[in-house]
Amino acid sequence: MMHMTFYWSKKVTLLFDFWKTDSWTSYSLSLLACLLVSAFYQYLENRRLRLKAITFETPSSTTPQNQIPLLRQNLTGDKAKLGVRFAGALLFGFNSVVGYLLMLAVMSFNGGVLVAIVVGLAIGYFFFRSEGDEGTVLVADSACACA
Repeated sequence: MMHMTFYWSKKVTLLFDFWKTDSWTSYSLSLLACLLVSAFYQYLENRRLRLKAITFETPSSTTPQNQIPLLRQNLTGDKAKLGVRFAGALLFGFNSVVGYLLMLAVMSFNGGVLVAIVVGLAIGYFFFRSEGDEGTVLVADSACACA
């Protein structure tokens, strides 16, 4: 039977019927997996936002040619921009899948899973998304609540 309130136990079923924990070792490994996947989610979100920033930034006409980033120099044609937009859409889709799977894992109502995912998101944010871009603020357009 599925729990409808938060509980603290080493016995939990995560996402699939075959992913069940019954010992402290399997429970700890599952929590570690949740932590790593949630940190990876933040990494993917960072990559997606950086790809979006590269796509839509245009260097000014006064910028010397040797100061334009190499990736920016190659994005001059419509096909290149379409390819980057397609890659961004694929990355957004994959990131959405990971985000929704994390949300479903939290909906197992296990307290340890919730803590592991929140800590993983915080660690991922610290390492991958909190660095400054010289004052540039990127606006995230994520459909997932855990962005």
